Amino acid sequence: MRHTLTAALLATSMFSFPAAAQAQAVTAEEAAQLRAELAALRAQVQTLEARLDAATTQTAPAPAPVPTPATPSAPAKPATEISWKAAPEIRTADGWSFKPRGRIQLDVASVDAPAGVTGLRGGTATEFRRVYLGVDGKIPGGFSYRVEADIANSTVELTDIYLTYGTGPVSVTAGQVKVFTGLDDMTSDLFTSLTERAAFVQAFGFERRVGLSAQYKGKALLVQGGVFGDNALDLTDSNHSMSVDGRVVFMPKFGKTQLHLAASGHYRDPDDPAATGRYRARPFVHTTDVRLVDTGLIDVSKERGLGLEGAVLSGPFHAAGEAYWHTVKRAGAVDPTFFGGYAEVGMVLTPGDARGYKDGAFDRLKPLKPITAGGIGAIEVNARYDHLDLNDAGIVGGQQKAALIGLVWAPIEYIRITANYGKLWIDDARIPTATGDRSYKADTFGLRTQVDF
Repeated sequence: MRHTLTAALLATSMFSFPAAAQAQAVTAEEAAQLRAELAALRAQVQTLEARLDAATTQTAPAPAPVPTPATPSAPAKPATEISWKAAPEIRTADGWSFKPRGRIQLDVASVDAPAGVTGLRGGTATEFRRVYLGVDGKIPGGFSYRVEADIANSTVELTDIYLTYGTGPVSVTAGQVKVFTGLDDMTSDLFTSLTERAAFVQAFGFERRVGLSAQYKGKALLVQGGVFGDNALDLTDSNHSMSVDGRVVFMPKFGKTQLHLAASGHYRDPDDPAATGRYRARPFVHTTDVRLVDTGLIDVSKERGLGLEGAVLSGPFHAAGEAYWHTVKRAGAVDPTFFGGYAEVGMVLTPGDARGYKDGAFDRLKPLKPITAGGIGAIEVNARYDHLDLNDAGIVGGQQKAALIGLVWAPIEYIRITANYGKLWIDDARIPTATGDRSYKADTFGLRTQVDF
């Protein structure tokens, strides 16, 4: 650029001479004038070059930064999430959750006993066995809750109503819960082997009660205990009953084999000099209120119970059994000890399926290939021998032995159909036959259709 500027200035000065000077010889005076003009021109060029050098050495302004595309950030976690597990469950990022829950169980059942035993209360009948509606969820800080009621047959019976706190293996619960009885009773009625539980569960008055309890749950050990009053519907100003109930479960797992060994202890004080009790059981169907074995009302000052339980689950096979001794303390009379128990075996017939187990109880049967995936669901068959003896210390409540077989079909995880048949042998029955016989046989049948969410 510098050389271009010099040439331009020289060319300009040359054209500024008179045309005559270009056509004739230059005189000495003109030559001197020309030299002076060239010198002045050279000085001007040098000045311009100096200015040009100074301009080019100045720091050029930094180019404008080229914007780079922003790295996409991970999407922010929504404040509220809604998932679906048979019903919508709402969860928030700060630890709240809310889920409606419920179940419907529709039973068709019958009992066939000798003439004169059941009368109009026998035969085939239909009922809504349970219609549960409720909610459960979590509260920030380690709290959880459940509120649930049974509204079957136009009545309202409170079931689970509690608040639990626990952030580790130990939790504390206040409210109405099951009082840590045995395996068959602690297993949800959604997952039992037959439509009705063992006879002793009903006979000895196992029920939910209001109280304060605690639980420790480790990998292979479960310890539960609490102090309770009575069932929420029985709590009145004059009801001062109190019970202490506890259960210990050893539940190690060896490969795919689950072992269950447990014991429970129970003590109850009615705290009422006029308290009475009645120990009885239906014949494995709930559609009749007939009880073939029944002690009638007897005075009760204290109750004491001891239960032992065992089970094993290995692949599709399971076996389980319980024994329970129930002692009634009576003022001024011999204390009877009644007994109940059962032994059971079962097998899931569909390949890959197995009976569930969780936290010291049987759990849901989940089909590997439900009908929604082109399969037939899960099919399970169970056989049980049940025994109840209500005869002791001069009290004749009767003995009931039963052989039962049941079939369970779960087409999908949350629908279950259960059918069972039972043969009963009754001795010292509360209700005699038309001919006065108190030892006889009876047949029972039950079919249940259920859905839960």
